[in-house]
Amino acid sequence: MKEKVVLAYSGGLDTSIIIHWLRENYDLDVIACCVNVGQDEDFEEIKKKAIKSGASKIYVEDVTEEFVTDFLFKGVKANAVYEGKYLLGTSFARPLIAKTLVKIAQLEGAKYICHGCTGKGNDQVRFEVGIASLDPSIKIIAPWRIWNIKSREDAIDYANENGIDVPVTKEKIYSRDRNIWHTSHEGGDLENLKNEHKGEMYLMTVPPEKAKDEPTYVEIYFEKGIAKKLNGEEISPVELVNKLNKIGGENGIGVVDLLENRLVGMKSRGVYETPGGSILYAAHRELEYLTVEKEAFHFKEMVSQKYGELVYNGLWYTTIKEALDAFVDKTQEKVTGSVRLKLYKGNIMFAGMESPYALYEETISSFGASDLYDHKDAEGFINLFGLPYKINAMLNGNKK
Repeated sequence: MKEKVVLAYSGGLDTSIIIHWLRENYDLDVIACCVNVGQDEDFEEIKKKAIKSGASKIYVEDVTEEFVTDFLFKGVKANAVYEGKYLLGTSFARPLIAKTLVKIAQLEGAKYICHGCTGKGNDQVRFEVGIASLDPSIKIIAPWRIWNIKSREDAIDYANENGIDVPVTKEKIYSRDRNIWHTSHEGGDLENLKNEHKGEMYLMTVPPEKAKDEPTYVEIYFEKGIAKKLNGEEISPVELVNKLNKIGGENGIGVVDLLENRLVGMKSRGVYETPGGSILYAAHRELEYLTVEKEAFHFKEMVSQKYGELVYNGLWYTTIKEALDAFVDKTQEKVTGSVRLKLYKGNIMFAGMESPYALYEETISSFGASDLYDHKDAEGFINLFGLPYKINAMLNGNKK
């Protein structure tokens, strides 16, 4: 009986040709595994295409709810962002896809997992580190690191030569990744930094200048950092993200054009659409301003950056990531309340909030009198706070 390889299969350009290539170059039984993380795809057609391309079997695993609750919502609680812009849509999905591939490989008794990631990309690291963290006995086949195909144009030629249907052409050559959280666009004319990206590439969002002329208000209720209600109604996690994607998309929300530092050492340009995620991040951040005390808030800003880097680098199944989760969860114990946002032509604006754990008290923070704050106390505080700088000036001021 042949040994088996589980292929991470999407039906896109790379994985479409890989089935044929594996059968040409290895004596292996190819089992395709398509992981549904909320992408808008015809999965029945993907099943047919995989079998037609030469796979002996295909699994389609719907893990969308797990993706939202156990990955995306952890990212929201952590305020995890990479390099100030990227809301990590692809990065969050990869460890869950790796987990699913390992599950299928163990179920099938497969010794190999194959992926279609390029040798220049981050995803090869995310997949392989995730797989090794879950089952180090599994071996990896990475065609882009060993075959003679050197570009997406070459891949299209290979598909045409072997009668393989692929969803791209040399004229429409963007490399895309889509799930319930975002759509990414790379390659093509984006590789020339002189080019402004084209709004017609968007799949989830309208360009801000074409968004509707009336503002939209949304109110999101959180419990311990987790979104539970939208506009006063309880809602499931998946439905919440889908609805926010629709609302954000029609208001031109959540598009970033980022020249990022890849894990593998080079800079690359990506355009990311994350309409619903951008709204959730903004609302959660506002509520933290209200409910998290100063030192915890400031330290969490450092944790957020580190968390984003860990996710981007594919280190989901690590001790440090679990330790950061424990810290984040502690900071979220009182992040409960409602936040109202105004959405208008690509902008997200604060429009009010309330929480039973608010650390803001109008009578204390106003310019008027307060029992807890005596204006006279400020003079002594300033004297002590400024004392080191006053001493420095006294001793060294005349020596400059």
